[in-house]
Formats: sequence, C-alpha cells, structure tokens
Amino acid sequence: MAPSSSPAFVPLQPLALVLASTSAYRRELLARLRLPFDVVSPDVDESPWPGESPAALSERLALAKARAVSAQRPHAVVIGSDQVAELDGVPMGKPGDHANAVAQLRAMRGRAVVFHTAVAVLRHDTAFEAVRRVPVTVRFRALSDVEIETYLRLEQPYDCAGSAKCETLGITLLDAIESDDPTALIGLPLIVTSALLRQAGLDTLAVHAGHGGAA
Repeated sequence: MAPSSSPAFVPLQPLALVLASTSAYRRELLARLRLPFDVVSPDVDESPWPGESPAALSERLALAKARAVSAQRPHAVVIGSDQVAELDGVPMGKPGDHANAVAQLRAMRGRAVVFHTAVAVLRHDTAFEAVRRVPVTVRFRALSDVEIETYLRLEQPYDCAGSAKCETLGITLLDAIESDDPTALIGLPLIVTSALLRQAGLDTLAVHAGHGGAA
C-alpha cells in the first residue's frame, strides 16, 4: 500500500481590499503594506456643511467615500480617507491653482496649522464600520514672498491641502511637524489604517505569513 501523501499547501487568499480614492499619494502609502488592492473613485460631494468643523468634515467625508464604494464592492474591505487643513477654525482645501496656493502659504507663514486626516474602514459582509482621525500640527516658518514663489514654481503642489508637500521640498517651509503617525500628513495614517484593517479581519503580517486575513 502506497504511503498517503500530504495534502498540497494552498495559501489562503486575502480578503479583497479596495481604496476609495484616486489620490496618487494615498495609493503610494497603501502600497507600502504590500497587499494587493483595487482603486475605485468615490462619487461624493466634498462640500462642507454649514457650521461643520474641519475635524468633523474630514471624518464625514472619509466615511462617505468608504460607504459609496462599499455599496459597489460589498464583499471587500474598503478604505476611505480625507484630509482637511484648519487655520483659526476655518477649513483650507486644495488650492487648485497658483494664486490660491500663494494666498494659503501667506496666511500660514509663521503659524501653526492642524491637518485633520481621517480614515474609515468598512466591511459590508460583517457590518464592520469604523472611522478614526489623526490630527497633525504643522508649524510653518515665517516665509518670505520670494520663498513662497520659489517653492510653488518648483513643486506646484496645487492638489495638496495646505499647498505644501512635506515628503519633498515642502519640508523646507516648516519649523516642526507634531503627530503620532508620520504618514498622516501625506494623506493616509498607516498606523491607524493597519489597526482598523486588523479589526476588519485583514491582518497584514498574517496575510504575508500565509495564515490570516483569508476570504
């Protein structure tokens, strides 16, 4: 009688992961976790509500983006995120063009600005839904008009809330960054995101080890 052979090892298939954002910055950050994921653009009105605080706006939009895409992908784990900059209680969005970026940086020079970065994780099939916000305090130097103009011409950060990319040349505009998560300012707080993914049943390291986060 021939000895029975051991069953072939079949690695577990991770849960489908979807990023509800077309932001290149968030895509790059999520890719650091080395998990396969799809990108779906959420159809969400990002206008603030009357009297809504920047902190509340960031959380509401992160959740709205995740919910919009989760409705299309009910069997996936969906990540939504949003960032709103706050100066004197007023939200500051993406400048969109050079003139607005100049105005933003002039308003922020020598000041402390809080960037509220919220992340929501949804898993429709288990009714898991959670949202967390990571505030980052950014202290800008007393920038001259020449410094502002030089930076903007070199970097053109018109798609960034607050008109500065801290991960590149924008770091030269700052005196300090104060945060519990170094990736939050770029657009997706990976410490919090990883924690929420684990709660949703998608453990990054367990997936890489071949024994966790299976569908």
